[in-house]
Amino acid sequence: MQPVRTVLWLSRGEEIPVDLAGEAPTLDFVWERSVEGALAHAPQGFDALVIDAASTAEALASLRGLRAAPRLPPLLVRVAEPSADALAQLLAAGAADVLPREPEAESAAAELRTRIEKLARGPARRLEASLPAPAPEPDGIVGESPEMRQVFGLIACASRARATVLISGETGTGKELIARAIHRGSPRAARPFVAVNCAAFPDTLLESELFGCMKGAFTGADRDRAGLFEAADGGSLFLDEVSETSRPFQAKLLRVLQERELRPVGGTRSRRVDVRVIAASNRDLWRQSHAGLFRADLYYRLAVFPIQLPSLRERRGDILPLASRFLALHGDASAPSCLAPDAARLLEAHAWPGNVRELENEIQRALALVPPGATLEAAHFSARLREPLAPVAGPLEPGESLRESLDRVEAWLIRRELDAHGGRRAETARRLSITREGLYKKMRRLGIV
Repeated sequence: MQPVRTVLWLSRGEEIPVDLAGEAPTLDFVWERSVEGALAHAPQGFDALVIDAASTAEALASLRGLRAAPRLPPLLVRVAEPSADALAQLLAAGAADVLPREPEAESAAAELRTRIEKLARGPARRLEASLPAPAPEPDGIVGESPEMRQVFGLIACASRARATVLISGETGTGKELIARAIHRGSPRAARPFVAVNCAAFPDTLLESELFGCMKGAFTGADRDRAGLFEAADGGSLFLDEVSETSRPFQAKLLRVLQERELRPVGGTRSRRVDVRVIAASNRDLWRQSHAGLFRADLYYRLAVFPIQLPSLRERRGDILPLASRFLALHGDASAPSCLAPDAARLLEAHAWPGNVRELENEIQRALALVPPGATLEAAHFSARLREPLAPVAGPLEPGESLRESLDRVEAWLIRRELDAHGGRRAETARRLSITREGLYKKMRRLGIV
């Protein structure tokens, strides 16, 4: 007779799906709607803890909240249509298994029962052994925010694996730093790490740069030359901005990844290579592939282990630690080692469209302006950072309410964008991410002509 397994069910929904509870008589459910409620039940006494989430973000939030428990049973996450990226994040965050959320499927109850039985029989996977929080901070990478701690967990997993890695993120988020950290933590650390920016070469040159060429293959090829794949043999090859390559080149790259061999430009024989490829892009390659702008088969070959880097505005808790790191890195003995309060507020308020790279540039510029021994203040930063605070830098106008103060700021922002776009209201509306009708209403209400 199959034993009855006790299951702690964590879901923000109204109840446990009836079909799951009714069709799984060997599962004894206890349902809670919050992490706090789940922890109050002494979860270590259950055979499994199921996180039934509407989204990956909700599941990750629950996993982070469960850190308060010293011991936990195996964790099973149910989430709607988990992508490869979502799967990697959930496993790195402590999930022992991930199950697609299909409450209406006839096999859902049976599949859930099978997964829980397997977890209950196997060695318990404790949350503290798999959460990214204890993962060490890789050299040269600053991150105290939960978002970056999660990335550190993925770096640790990717370092142990042999799979091809695809790092996605906005320009300036530090994709090459992540790639180097993966290489340093891998068994290939003693072998070369070779980086190439695919966007810096036209296709004809990129092919010979990566695959090598034979003497006489084209004008200027006066000798046989090995490519970067061969230079990285036994190590890692970092392909930055791989999204900027053409489809014909993508087909050749796909063959190298599949067959682990390449043919130099002008050559007739293939050569075996042992290279771990780490690719990066500031574009959404999944969307690019579905739009026909990037080969789908190459995308799936690259995104075996995807890592999504958060933008700096999504990890604001790291702004000041990063600024401190750059002060120490670029300053000298007479340079300030800390920020004045107004400078710190200014850095935390900025949107950082250029991400970490923009922050580093701002710190370097400010250090060049601050007098020896003086404190780095907001006035030492560029006007691009200070300008958005101009409308609120001074005191409120006499008798001005909060609503009137906010209207003044909003009017200033709209006028700035109108000036920047030559008075073109359609362009201004697009820049402000509002409709033209919405812009016209605001202009009438604020008295902007």
